Amino acid sequence: MVTVNLTAISRYISLILRHKPEVIGITLDEHGWADVNALIQGIRETKDPAFSRELLDEIVRTDSKQRYAYNEDHTLIRASQGHSIPVDVDLTQAMPPAILWHGTGEKYTASIEEIGLIPKSRLYVHLSRDMDTALAVGKRHGKPVVYQVAARRMAQAGYAFYLSANGVWLTKKVPVEFLQRLPQEV
Repeated sequence: MVTVNLTAISRYISLILRHKPEVIGITLDEHGWADVNALIQGIRETKDPAFSRELLDEIVRTDSKQRYAYNEDHTLIRASQGHSIPVDVDLTQAMPPAILWHGTGEKYTASIEEIGLIPKSRLYVHLSRDMDTALAVGKRHGKPVVYQVAARRMAQAGYAFYLSANGVWLTKKVPVEFLQRLPQEV
């Protein structure tokens, strides 16, 4: 029996559906959807000949961050957010809670404190509902730093917020005046 590394395949799917569908020779529609059968075939041809629909279903079902979503009849799949390619994932503008959180690595703080949060290679800045999630995100980037975002105040000042299908809050940028760096003892 062949053992498949689901984490590695999930990362590969993330690369395909968020950034580079061309690595397996597929395209995404304007809403980020990819044909499920074409995705499976592309992964078989480029990464893992044993990849199957059952494994894809398991990855989608068990992903702790709910990165992927199927359409109603499960013939199409897309990443819920995090794209660096221009797609419209049908986000609905929503009023955020008073406070949201952003976790990052200490190496990025000088830039953040000068220009605020910007999406860089992504389409949106990603914000968390709670400090623990932001801290976990920050740890992926080295020594973690967490910023508190005055999201409601931002929205009242005219900035748009969107809530993705998997519960991540998105906005185009967060100016410095809406950020507060938390003490390192977080």
